Amino acid sequence: MVLALLRLGLVTRRELLKLSGMTVASAALGGRAQQITPADYTIDIAAYTLEVAPRRTVKTVAYNRQVPGPLLRFKEGQPVTIDVTNQTGNSEVVHWHGLFLPSQVDGAIEEGTPPIPAGGHARYTFTPRPAGFRWYHTHVFAGKDLHRGQYTGEHGFLLIEARDNPGRYDQEIFLALHDWDAALLASADGAMDPAYNVSTINGRMLGFGEPLRVKAGQQILFQILNSSPTEVHWIALAGHQFNVIALDGNKVAQPRLVPMLRLAPAERVSALVQMNHPGAWIMGEVRKHIMAAGMGIAVEYAGSSGQPRWEQPDELSWDYLRFAAPGQIPTQATDTVTIPLVFESKFAGHGAMDHWTINGKSYPDTDSPTLTAGRRYRLSFINRSTNDHPVHLHRHSFELRRLPGQPETHGILKDTVLVDANTQLDVEFTANDPGSTLFHCHQQNHMDAGFMMLFRYA
Repeated sequence: MVLALLRLGLVTRRELLKLSGMTVASAALGGRAQQITPADYTIDIAAYTLEVAPRRTVKTVAYNRQVPGPLLRFKEGQPVTIDVTNQTGNSEVVHWHGLFLPSQVDGAIEEGTPPIPAGGHARYTFTPRPAGFRWYHTHVFAGKDLHRGQYTGEHGFLLIEARDNPGRYDQEIFLALHDWDAALLASADGAMDPAYNVSTINGRMLGFGEPLRVKAGQQILFQILNSSPTEVHWIALAGHQFNVIALDGNKVAQPRLVPMLRLAPAERVSALVQMNHPGAWIMGEVRKHIMAAGMGIAVEYAGSSGQPRWEQPDELSWDYLRFAAPGQIPTQATDTVTIPLVFESKFAGHGAMDHWTINGKSYPDTDSPTLTAGRRYRLSFINRSTNDHPVHLHRHSFELRRLPGQPETHGILKDTVLVDANTQLDVEFTANDPGSTLFHCHQQNHMDAGFMMLFRYA
């Protein structure tokens, strides 16, 4: 694997020596550690046949033979150990999305995390932070292999519990949105993009499996993840509204009631729902053709029966700005460094994947800006393409500062944000987690086609 990375130009020879040693050490340490001290959690990566509906299955790869993988609950600041065994025929790596971790365990090979070889194992040990709703998933190259990477079922929920979590809700429900059974189809410009036949919530199509059971008067905390490899999703719960309290696991400055949620790939929304409308309802994708592909789940009050009802919204509605902090905008620090990042695509020919570029270059040839620890940086995402891009910064959270066509804002912390086509969106972050830091589009096909770059600390 590491030799292949060298041939592809993804690592230097110096980095190769370091990476090779880390890979061997990871596997060896895992074997010895398992004999000496049991891990807090174990994850097995293996082939799995997922039943998404009666007599309808999807052959995939999953964690612990379930989709989504097991819920990992950590205590903020309390070290954890996780043993991962790779029972597939390909190398793998697990990325701990949204956590502030050293690059060696963050779960991106590009940052220096050792890959787990086929048939091998590794032990991850780290202190989880910050508190909030995170997730974990594979972070490998897929290319045109739609049975690799995020096209699979390799994703799971991860919750870091705050030391002072008041738990002001009656029930907590985790939901993962995912798209399956993909094929590469020619888009309008001749490029090849994935298209899906099946869309699920927690690995089930609408009408299959048990409903979500609630009681009148309860307050339910929904923790919703979009684990789709490429697709943005709009979710509503018929007869109810969502009180959004956190985005990407970070508390919002102003919780707001909204009729629906929009989640780009890798985004998470934490929302409270007051169960004040007894009956049987559908929670699902607002767009009819995606609900028809299966993305929905029944929500059933105690004592209710009959077919669950759906109420079709008139329009799509979502705006990050609703959750911003009120009042005066803080003055930008005079030493804040602005880094413009221009997103464009290069058409690679009919039947080929586009090459995506940042500032005119595709990974691994993209620039590697140098960060100084403690300094504030503004990233200007300038999207000159006709595609929306959910961009993700590893090992840091950033603050939304300017949304397209809007004045300066503050108070919204995220690790992934959707940059609409032909717009500019600015974020700021403090460089406070030294080490190689990956930035990329979270669409698997865009990442694979060069939409990545590394930040390096001085």
